[in-house]
Amino acid sequence: MKRVVIEAGRHARAACPVVAPWDGAAPPGLAAEGLLTAAQAHDQGLAFVLPTLAAESRAALEAAPAAPPGSGVSLTDNGKQVDVEIGGRLFTAYRYGDVPSRPYLWPVMAPGEVQATRAYPMIPDVAGETHDHKHHRSMYFAYGDVNGVDNWSEEPGHGRTEHRTIDRLISGPVYGLLETTSDWLSAAGEHVLRQKLALTFWNTGADLRMVDVDLRLKADTGDVRFGDTKEGGLISFRVASSMDVPRGGKIENSWGGVNEPENWGLAAHWCDYSGVAEGKAIGICVMDHPDSFRYPTYWHVRDYGLFTANPFALNDYTQGRKEGSHLLKQGETLRFRYRAIIHAGDAGAVDARARYLDFVAPPRAAGE
Repeated sequence: MKRVVIEAGRHARAACPVVAPWDGAAPPGLAAEGLLTAAQAHDQGLAFVLPTLAAESRAALEAAPAAPPGSGVSLTDNGKQVDVEIGGRLFTAYRYGDVPSRPYLWPVMAPGEVQATRAYPMIPDVAGETHDHKHHRSMYFAYGDVNGVDNWSEEPGHGRTEHRTIDRLISGPVYGLLETTSDWLSAAGEHVLRQKLALTFWNTGADLRMVDVDLRLKADTGDVRFGDTKEGGLISFRVASSMDVPRGGKIENSWGGVNEPENWGLAAHWCDYSGVAEGKAIGICVMDHPDSFRYPTYWHVRDYGLFTANPFALNDYTQGRKEGSHLLKQGETLRFRYRAIIHAGDAGAVDARARYLDFVAPPRAAGE
């Protein structure tokens, strides 16, 4: 193949990750008139970030002998954590060694070198931070009733997620990939289920940070019941305390709901939490994918700073009118796919509606 043909569809595209069919070795770049972007081999073909493409337009990107200058995404494992740098700057670190309950990602940096998530309890004495819910460790994956095991809190008797292996670690000019295997255990160390986690970090430029999450939970040793409880989230953030709604922050969803009363316990395709941190307006937007269990997910999102997707807590959300527990049979897998975008401004500034379409309805791409 010598080129990739892209059709934008009815919506304009900007800083949009694309994976196109491709046979043969990946070229270092793709070029069209006035455009040059890096390219990288991908399991499904060729990956690149489309800088811009107008609605209803088409572009033919030829294989280029060189990529634009600049560093890409670098993942480095030191045996306890995987540091993720984008463009030579730290974006986050996946911490799996010597963790009290489960792996987590901290810090999570927004554009402008701003910490988008709370430092507590990793750093216990940051001025102005709240000190509640010590298990809200920046960005993490957990749930509070799995065969009766509380793998959400850090209270006495809690379960835990134990990291087993790093299965793949890929760095490159377009994306970095981290794949891990972990076990969910009871307080006594009994096996509950197996976790496979894939994190894809896209090089979308200095003004945007983007990570795709593919979380798979398998009942590998017996049936697993996910109970109906609000205490949990399959992707969770604790935003920087200065972004809390009482301090001027804002929660928005894909339907236009604002703040906790119009977001908590409601299903939506995406949810955004924005505010001011270190004097800069930033936000975190989490998007659910149609491949996810119970898409679109329900949101357990609070004015005090918790931001999480929880598709099971229907009894809590509806005051008993519905039941949300789920029995996962032995050998079955639950899948959850999300895109998290850490951005400047609020949901309107990042054009969350357009970004969501990039995720679930990307531009058509064909190799020629």
